[in-house]
Amino acid sequence: MPEDYKAQRTVSAIFQEQQQIDSAIRRLIDRGIPQDHISVMGKNFQSNTRITGFITKKDVILGGLRSGAIFGSLFGSFLSLLTGVGVLFIPFLGPVVAAGPISAVLLGAASGAIAGSAGAGLVSLFVALGMPEEKAAVYQTRLEAGEFLVMAEVPEGKSGEIQLLLESAGGQEIAVNSMTLPRPCAGSCNSPEDLSPEVRTHLSPDAQITFIQRYNAVLAETADPMKAEQAAWKIIHLEYEEDENGVWSKSKVTV
Repeated sequence: MPEDYKAQRTVSAIFQEQQQIDSAIRRLIDRGIPQDHISVMGKNFQSNTRITGFITKKDVILGGLRSGAIFGSLFGSFLSLLTGVGVLFIPFLGPVVAAGPISAVLLGAASGAIAGSAGAGLVSLFVALGMPEEKAAVYQTRLEAGEFLVMAEVPEGKSGEIQLLLESAGGQEIAVNSMTLPRPCAGSCNSPEDLSPEVRTHLSPDAQITFIQRYNAVLAETADPMKAEQAAWKIIHLEYEEDENGVWSKSKVTV
């Protein structure tokens, strides 16, 4: 990723056909949008390969992310271009394939907000990410109907260009938000105060320490913030449970 790339806006669009997504993502990358600033989600990805050999009901319910290589071969080449690809169980929507930064948001901090949204489902998440409630409701309805969401985080000066690109690729219900998806830290996390509010408020003090230790270890090993974030949320899922407020605070009892 270019060091001077500064994402300041998120441009989102709905696509009706899976085939449109591959073209849209390739065109975004050709226009200089890094792969780790592109997100995709949807529930009706078609595959010629039976998924049951890779994903069990337990895997889906636990929200575990699977490898991008597997999903790239199952669902199409566009997923092999993105990071953090997996299947997650989203309340009120069911199993969803997600890729890019949105996958970590769904896996981690957003899960409590979604589960506690009294039927609003993804609407509460989208509103928290800066979307107007009316647009958020449309996005949830169309995802429920089997359509697909593409989100690109872009510099402010490129938002108009990317709007036109997504529209020409078949995108509908295009929206531009003055926010980007939350990341845990800017660089390594030296203390809980370094964690973004979106992450910190969903972790107990003990869970914050666990998250930071794993995040920093994987970041030092891979120099990949996306892999570090996925690994940190994975260990949180393994060692903690959410309380009624959506905070990962209850240590799991190991037998």
